[in-house]
Amino acid sequence: MKYTSNYLKHTSKNPLQRYLIGRFYSTLIEFALLATPVTILDAGCGEGFTVEKLWGECVAEKLVGIDSSMLALGLGRKLHPKLDLRYGDIYKLPYKKDSFDLVICSEVLEHLTKPQLALAEAVRVSKKHLIITVPNEPFFMLANFLRGKNISRLGNHPEHIQHWSFKRFKKFLKQQNLKVEYATTSFPWTIVLAQKGGKK
Repeated sequence: MKYTSNYLKHTSKNPLQRYLIGRFYSTLIEFALLATPVTILDAGCGEGFTVEKLWGECVAEKLVGIDSSMLALGLGRKLHPKLDLRYGDIYKLPYKKDSFDLVICSEVLEHLTKPQLALAEAVRVSKKHLIITVPNEPFFMLANFLRGKNISRLGNHPEHIQHWSFKRFKKFLKQQNLKVEYATTSFPWTIVLAQKGGKK
């Protein structure tokens, strides 16, 4: 059976990796609760791990995940049969403007050739808040390299084509007309809670 790299990351039994992922989700859930959403869309949900965490914490009444990978969705529907995981294109989300209180785009933008267009779609369907996470570079690559992963690529994940430091990513979001409310790092990731409507 085929598995995605994201599936393997989330199901790893490595204690350090499980600790880092657990800490990451603790921060993401904390930010989601600050937005007090009733409805949430996870744009680029993969196998639904983030949706499952939010559902388990009763963060919102309605949770929807959307992804373009049938492999990821197939794995997610087997793992989390109660979740609403749907097929869709992040560059053209099948929802009207202001459809969700909170839109999450977690570990997605670094994979895209046109991240600003995907982010614009996430902003369009959000009523107010967004949570965006990306690898915090160069620490993400350094962590991979030090544990002997992707050595020939100096630790860079083969699917990552965008690279942002914490400071550069906040600047990128502000350039997309987003107001950064809270931003932090949870090694080796950057996590941001942002709001539509203007630079700060």
